[in-house]
Amino acid sequence: MRKTDVPQALDILREHYERWKAPAKTLAGHHRNDPFRVLVCALLSTRTRDETTSRVCRRLFERIKRPEDVVNLPLNELRELIYPVGFYRSKAKQLKALSALLVERFGGKVPDSLEDLLSLPGVGRKVANLVLSEGYGIPAICVDTHVHRITNRWCLVKTETPLQTEKALMELIPEEYWGLLNRLLVAFGQKICTPLKPKCHACPIERLCGKCGVSSAVPLSRNPRV
Repeated sequence: MRKTDVPQALDILREHYERWKAPAKTLAGHHRNDPFRVLVCALLSTRTRDETTSRVCRRLFERIKRPEDVVNLPLNELRELIYPVGFYRSKAKQLKALSALLVERFGGKVPDSLEDLLSLPGVGRKVANLVLSEGYGIPAICVDTHVHRITNRWCLVKTETPLQTEKALMELIPEEYWGLLNRLLVAFGQKICTPLKPKCHACPIERLCGKCGVSSAVPLSRNPRV
């Protein structure tokens, strides 16, 4: 894929996005435009399937609205609320520490700068950029496994790490698309451009894709509806 093809590719994916019944879309519905919810969902989602995270977030947000609510919630009760996300015991402690820091240092608000977000316990660039883009509408590129895999598969970038991918994409993609990139490619990666045997015949942007590293794809006759 050429740099000049990117806006067209993303516009096409945006048109198809609403048709995909992807777990990431359900999860995003629990947090969009709320920085604290974005932060909590992102931290809970690590090493956990989106379907599980979505159920947990729905239950959790019935009890908590602000960092102060987490601070006042007993640890054992918080553990029960976020079970069965992966590493739920350590994540409960992390959420307590994180919420206390938000109250003490930031007046109970999630910061809106990359530097401040990265100062929070357990928050790396992926989560920080997701909070900026989904929570605050600030242009940022959140590179997760789907974004890293797909943009390399497109032959748009040739990178080894998420940080390398983020920096490369910032040079290649117009800023107006930065916030959309993660949302579109996660759903696209779950439904079409899967890690193994991508459904190339069902891909709306196949003609633009360089297919770097694609050795096999799901045959038309075996491919389920998406």
